[in-house]
Amino acid sequence: MALPPLVEPAPELTPHEVQRYARHLTLPGIGHEGQRRLKNARVLVVGAGGLGSPVLLYLAAAGVGTLGVVDSDVVDESNLQRQVLHGTPDVDRAKTASARDAVERLNPLVHVQEHDLRLDAATAIETLRGYDLVVDGTDNFATRYLVNDACVLLGLPLVWGSIYRFDGQTSVFWADPPAGSGYEGIHYRDVFPTPPAPGTVPSCAEGGVLGVLCGAIGSVMANEAVKLITGVGEPLLGRLLTFDALTTRWREITVRPDPDRAPIGDLADIEIACAVPAPTPLPAGLVISARRLAERIAQRALGADDFDLVDVREPSEHAEVAIPGARLLPRGGFIDGSAFATLDRARPLILHCASGIRSAEVLAIARAEGYDVVHLEGGILAWASQPAPPS
Repeated sequence: MALPPLVEPAPELTPHEVQRYARHLTLPGIGHEGQRRLKNARVLVVGAGGLGSPVLLYLAAAGVGTLGVVDSDVVDESNLQRQVLHGTPDVDRAKTASARDAVERLNPLVHVQEHDLRLDAATAIETLRGYDLVVDGTDNFATRYLVNDACVLLGLPLVWGSIYRFDGQTSVFWADPPAGSGYEGIHYRDVFPTPPAPGTVPSCAEGGVLGVLCGAIGSVMANEAVKLITGVGEPLLGRLLTFDALTTRWREITVRPDPDRAPIGDLADIEIACAVPAPTPLPAGLVISARRLAERIAQRALGADDFDLVDVREPSEHAEVAIPGARLLPRGGFIDGSAFATLDRARPLILHCASGIRSAEVLAIARAEGYDVVHLEGGILAWASQPAPPS
């Protein structure tokens, strides 16, 4: 069951546009009129990262007339494994600028509006206002709830997607679809009523993400945007699609409005509630700096020091990068107690993780068991950023 087209048609296509979009013009349900709707459409893509990359590229190729891009980040080399919008020369550039250049290279007929900012309660409404459709490809819960709430207040449809490790999800939310369309109004909070508790959801940096998964989910998101703009096909409104890249299986879950949901009032920033908390400061005697750890590792190699250096991250993280001489005992083993069978209580223990959050937690557990233990301040991120020793 299709929805009415979201956008009115633009004036007639130019000969150049007819040639460029020829494969669309012969498609039933799109044709010249649908292409003119795409030309007249204004779509805001929140996030120019893993999901935003394929969304922006495919919507630009499809001929969406105006693409807005929201992102406050710069391109990092670690982004290039999945964020195909950017290339090696774009490292350290603003993602919005890199996205603009990529879109213009692909289709100079598309106008790109840059929003080089981090959405918050003060900027969300004005940033989203004036667009026909919003596509949310963000990687944090704070922005997802904020974008949803702003779309509810503005009456805008929202195409949403999420990825983590080998799994992806996508759906369409619209709190107020056209009357008589046969669709119930539903939004993100019907499916995910409240943000997760602080610290319960690891970031993509900690958990990883399969690069090509972004293309699978992002392509579906772009497809939903085209369908909404042109009024062709059956949208994902009321359905949530999940994808398991390891088994190549898609599942569809029916979603309904939550009768007990609270109405959306004024926008509020919930970043603190969603963010992974910073490590609680510990006394100086319980932490070791990256520089001091390097000195102790060198002394241990000469037989002048002895300690057990333990990495409490997951095996995949340890395989990617590890401190020399560290052995892997994941955090879960300390929580269930199994890790202690491999430790010598009389030997000093130095723990580390990615940033210091998990190792601080494990430190508290090990101290309660009577171990002489410290943890690496700032984790392996601090270790990797320290200056190289003189040659």
